[in-house]
Order: sequence, then structure tokens, then C-alpha cells
Amino acid sequence: MRRPNLQTFRIGDPAALDGGLRIAPTRRPPRGVPKGEWHRYFDVWLPALAPSPTLFAHARRLIATEAGWKRYARAYTREMSQTEPRQTIALLAAVARRTPIAIGCYCVDESRCHRSVLRRLIEQSAGGTTSG
Repeated sequence: MRRPNLQTFRIGDPAALDGGLRIAPTRRPPRGVPKGEWHRYFDVWLPALAPSPTLFAHARRLIATEAGWKRYARAYTREMSQTEPRQTIALLAAVARRTPIAIGCYCVDESRCHRSVLRRLIEQSAGGTTSG
């Protein structure tokens, strides 16, 4: 089985030339940016893989500590184990085995961002190795 061709990016940073399809699993699109201009930030907005509104509301407080980050990551992983997110993750894993994709979010620190957890979940679904 092919390893997924998967990267992450920060929404707002210049797009990598080889980044592939840029997917934004975020709760909200960019503020103040007309829908016709979203392509400057990502190719597909996919809020189905964003943290729930409840988890998102507690994110800033939770990710401030290592223990809080671990609780947040576990809660997000549980949310992604539901049928619709799990199937969407499987779809992204299949796509990433065939073409490059990149998962993006607004967070500055990827190590404390749901995109790092989502990347791991996609890699696991694809049967690829996991990163940190």
C-alpha cells in the first residue's frame, strides 16, 4: 500500500508549490475574506473535520498545558471516530495515497493544533506510519 502524501500548513502562509490539494478542516472560513477569495488560503473548506463548537470553545485554555493538550487531542480523536468524520478521514487517506494533500489551520503552533492530530489519523487510516 502506498504511503500517504500528506503535509500540513498554516492558513495564511504562502502556499507550497508542491503542497497539493489544500484542505481547511476549520470551524470558520477566513474572517473578512469573500468566498470568491478563499482559494488564496485553501482549495477546500471542510468544517466536518473541525473540532466541535464545544471543544473549540475550550481549545485556547486546554492547549496551554501539556496535560490539557493531551485531553484536547483525546477529545478531538473521539470526535473524529464518529461515522461521518471517520469516513471523511478514510476518503482523505485514499486521496493522499494517490495525490498530495495538505491539511491547514490558523494555529501558529502545529504541535498544539488539531491539524497535527488529524494528520496522524489520516496516516493511520491510510496504513502509513504516524508522525509524533
